[in-house]
Amino acid sequence: MPELQRLHPDHAPAVLAFELANRAYFAASVSDRGDAFFDRFSERFEALLAEQETGLCAFHVLLDDDGSVLGRFNLVDLEDGTANLGYRVAQHAGGRGVATTTVRELCRLAVTRYGLRRLRAATAHENIASQRVLSKAGFVAVGPADPADIGGKRGNWYQRDLVEGDGD
Repeated sequence: MPELQRLHPDHAPAVLAFELANRAYFAASVSDRGDAFFDRFSERFEALLAEQETGLCAFHVLLDDDGSVLGRFNLVDLEDGTANLGYRVAQHAGGRGVATTTVRELCRLAVTRYGLRRLRAATAHENIASQRVLSKAGFVAVGPADPADIGGKRGNWYQRDLVEGDGD
């Protein structure tokens, strides 16, 4: 059974493998990370861990039984009880409810572990799969997103107000 874990140094090889294996798939719906991301992956990964230590972000990986990464689920800009949610799921895991189940679990953790009251997520208009995930996880559209927030694409912000007991 897949397990959601907070990002730690031992995850680096599996995260890199996940990003490389799914690069073209992700680029179809979100901006490509670019060659520099992969060329400097170790530095970038260390920077993520350092950023997480500040408490401003909480990065997670969804691990399959074999230790491979099925998805990345992140809470960024944790401030005043609110955070922005971002996620990406491996192509081979898409369409099986993995993202929806994990976003719901992250909503529960947002309340119980991080003390958050609201999550926001932006998605491009053409990213129908992500819109469905957010809707199924209780998010509602709240207005247009600045294209700078979603890689230069047009889209919307979605929001979910959290309550104690979410995900139970």
